[in-house]
Parts: sequence; structure tokens; C-alpha cells
Amino acid sequence: MMNWWIYIIIAAILIVAELVYFKIADGFKIMDQPNARSSHITDVYRGGGIIFLIGVWLWAAFFGLQYSWFLFGLTFIAGISYIDDIHSLPVHLRLVVQFFAMYLLFLQWNIISWRLWWAVIIAWIVCVGIINAYNFMDGINGITGGYSLVVLFPLMMVNGHSSVSVPGFVDQNLLIVTTLSVAVFCFFNFRQKAKCFAGDVGAIGIAFILVFAIGLLIKKTMDFTYIMFLAVYGVDTVLTIIHRIFLGENLGVAHRKHAYQIMVNELKLPHVLVSSIYMLLQLLISLGLLYLPMNHYLYSGIVLVMLCVAYLLFMRKYYPLHAEYLLKNKENTDHLPL
Repeated sequence: MMNWWIYIIIAAILIVAELVYFKIADGFKIMDQPNARSSHITDVYRGGGIIFLIGVWLWAAFFGLQYSWFLFGLTFIAGISYIDDIHSLPVHLRLVVQFFAMYLLFLQWNIISWRLWWAVIIAWIVCVGIINAYNFMDGINGITGGYSLVVLFPLMMVNGHSSVSVPGFVDQNLLIVTTLSVAVFCFFNFRQKAKCFAGDVGAIGIAFILVFAIGLLIKKTMDFTYIMFLAVYGVDTVLTIIHRIFLGENLGVAHRKHAYQIMVNELKLPHVLVSSIYMLLQLLISLGLLYLPMNHYLYSGIVLVMLCVAYLLFMRKYYPLHAEYLLKNKENTDHLPL
């Protein structure tokens, strides 16, 4: 019962911390300005997702420092991401910090093995890829916060007392406090006119937390299908990258080719509606993995095929609208006076 009072206190601190951050961001003009990748047209506070890092610090303060390497890694990776939010940093510097933070995470997982060095390297690359993919998907109001909530929910279910539980794979208090921080962020972001964006500090920070929890679950169960808790983001990201490679584009250049971006920009669907679609789809996939009476790997294969087919059909029908936008935008640029 006492924990509920602690949760209320933490929630109150998180709300105050976010409001104080807005004052700081306003004073230092830490704003997200529209660019070629954006789906918004006005300046919005950037870096509101720093609340996720603050939430983990509060968890450690109230419940004890159980995962020190994880906390250090999160602080490093969120810190460099926040600096990048304020002043753009070289890609290679960010990657070095990300790989170092992931090394600290591997120490926490206790999976560093020189005998299986090749597996560690593969896991290293995959995990860094996941956190960057999570950042790429942060482009419309509500999607990062909302999607994170529906990843945290099944994690708490599995870690709790239910028919699908794997109790004790991670401290439940960490998941609950992280959920509180995401809920506070959603209050200011999950709306048609957002007051703040997560920024790299938020998107990469929450991705690091989720990867940590999912990794612990996979390690305890040796069931790699729990990565399906990130299936919708994964399919959108991977197929969008493949699409851009086929188009001969520079992958380092900003774009608006993700399915959710086309829904918002070309189909003019409300941000909140598109974010809700992603949330609902991911939640159904996760619950199906947990409760449907079938082999996890067979289920995962079927779901991935269905997601890929849905993505390809969607792009075949609606990508021409984006191609028209690009052509029109190029024509307008070509006609600008020198």
C-alpha cells in the first residue's frame, strides 16, 4: 500500500519537473522548428522527453540503485542526445556514445562473452539500431509516448501476476515509474497541438529503457519472440529503409516516407488518430503473442508477413501522393530566384 503513496509523490514531482523544463526551454529557446522531415508547422518545445530520464533517476532514489550500469548507460546516452537536441553533434560522436552506453547495458545483462564475441557484436549492432529506429519514428504528436505505453503495458503484465507472467525478470517499480513519466509526457504531447516534443533525449532514452527491459525478459526466458513487442515500429522502419535504398536516396537525409508520415501529410489524418492506430495495432500483436494458444515463433512469422504485406499494399496505393509532393516541391525550388 505504501508504494501507491510513493507513486503519487513521483507523479507529482514529474509534473512539476516537466513544467519547470518548459520554463527553461522557453528561456533558452530550445524549440523544435519545422524542417523537411517534420509533420508540424509551428515551433514547439523540444526535449520534453527528458522526463523519462528524470523518472528513472526518481525510481533509483525511491527504490534503490539496483541496475547501476543501466542507469549510467541511460544517463550517458540521454545526455548526449539532449546536447544534440540543443546543438547538432557529429553522427560519429553520437554513435560512439550509443555503443558505449550499450556496452554498459550488456554489462548489466551480464552477457559479455569473448567466446561468443560474434553474437555480442550482432546484439550490439541490433540494439543500437533499435534505439535509432525508435528515434526515427518520433515524427508526429503522440506516437512516441503512446507507443511506449503499449510496450510497457504487456511488459508489466508479463512481470506481474497473470497467466502469462514471468515474475521477477525486472523490478516492477521501474516499469511503473517509467509508465508514469510517459503518461506525464503524453499529457503535454498526445494532442493535436502538442506543447512539447520528446526530442532525441526522449525517443532514444525511452528506447534504451524498453530495450533493457525486453532484453532482461528474453534473457530469462530465452524466447526471442518478445521482440515482437516492437513489431510495428520494426516493420515500418526496416521496410522504409529498404524503400529508400531502392530509390537511391541518402539515408542520412531527412525524409517523410514512413507510413505514419504519409498518413498525416498526404492523407491529412489527425496526428492523434494515426498514433492511436499504431498503438492499437501493436497492443493487439503483443496480446496475441501472450494469449493465443500457438507457437510463439509461428505466430511471430505470421504477424511479420501480414505487417509487411499491409505496408507494401499501403505504399503501393498512397506513395504516389508523396511522389507528387516531392515533384511539386522540387519544381517550386527550381523556380526560386538565384
